[in-house]
Amino acid sequence: MGLEQFMNEAISPWLKEDGPDSDIVMSSRVRLARNFDQSPFPLIAEEEHLESILSFMEKGFNHRTFQQYKELEFVQMSELKSVEKQVLVEKHLISPHLADKSTRGAALISKNEQVSIMVNEEDHIRAQLYFPGFQLEKALEEAFQLDDWLEEKIDYAFDENRGYLTSCPTNVGTGLRASVMMHLPALSITRKINRMIPAINQLGLVVRGIYGEGSEALGNIFQISNQITLGRSETDIIEDLKGVVEKLIEHERHARTLLMDQSELELEDRVFRSYGVLQHSRIIESKETAKCLSDVRLGIDLGFIEYISKSILNELVVLTQPAFLQQYAKKMLTPNERDVFRASLIRERFTLEQREEY
Repeated sequence: MGLEQFMNEAISPWLKEDGPDSDIVMSSRVRLARNFDQSPFPLIAEEEHLESILSFMEKGFNHRTFQQYKELEFVQMSELKSVEKQVLVEKHLISPHLADKSTRGAALISKNEQVSIMVNEEDHIRAQLYFPGFQLEKALEEAFQLDDWLEEKIDYAFDENRGYLTSCPTNVGTGLRASVMMHLPALSITRKINRMIPAINQLGLVVRGIYGEGSEALGNIFQISNQITLGRSETDIIEDLKGVVEKLIEHERHARTLLMDQSELELEDRVFRSYGVLQHSRIIESKETAKCLSDVRLGIDLGFIEYISKSILNELVVLTQPAFLQQYAKKMLTPNERDVFRASLIRERFTLEQREEY
């Protein structure tokens, strides 16, 4: 167990499981921002204060087990190479902000990678819990229990009027950020997603790319999350997000039906062209990889392709990212070398899948 597992396994164990509406909703996440009472927040804290928080968290929670999620492993950022930190970002186990911190940052990660507690990121604690598919209520329920478990040892910074106090004003109140990762290829192909994003933003939600703020929606994968925490209960936030996600699922399914009714042959051709590119390319960039993986995943969902599992697509989304490629190759690669290695790895992975099938 430990760092070696986090570095070498592209797909987190929990992501291999199916969840509700998993043809469209890849995962649900709830993250809670918390700070220690009577201690300067990370953005203004001196090194000694941050070191004190790190030491407390390591002594109090390293190798401890929260419920069924097995023991937590304490991973300190200062002990990782740059590429190793980026691998953890690509697996959504830490944020880009935490990876950029050279010292005094850490994460406690459960064995199945479903729980990740970032330490000294923007706040002292950012605890997040993932579930496969559309399971926001379940994620919130488990996050509450994780929060109570942490609070047995930690006195949180809390104000009776404002709620939980955080570094960023947008997180004050519940400190809750709930999000879902959605695969919306039909809405992207029909360009309806471009009209929907502004409407979603007006509802107090935000649409981002696969790696959150500032990232691109590669492979038609979008992250939908709440923006406001102050003045809203956790249940209200989840219900608002759930309502929008349900509408997006409905619209995506409708768009898929229309594509099948109006241009099934063209859609099938698109799917198998992308499948051919993945199977036979000798050099492929990350953007083209994401686009082709999205097409093949849609082909699996629509029944065009029956002999490839969606789990290997989830795996390849991570495995073909720049840092993971270099970790897998065990050496630094130039952009061109990454494109060649990416193509080779994809061909090998599809060949292995076909052998297992037959």
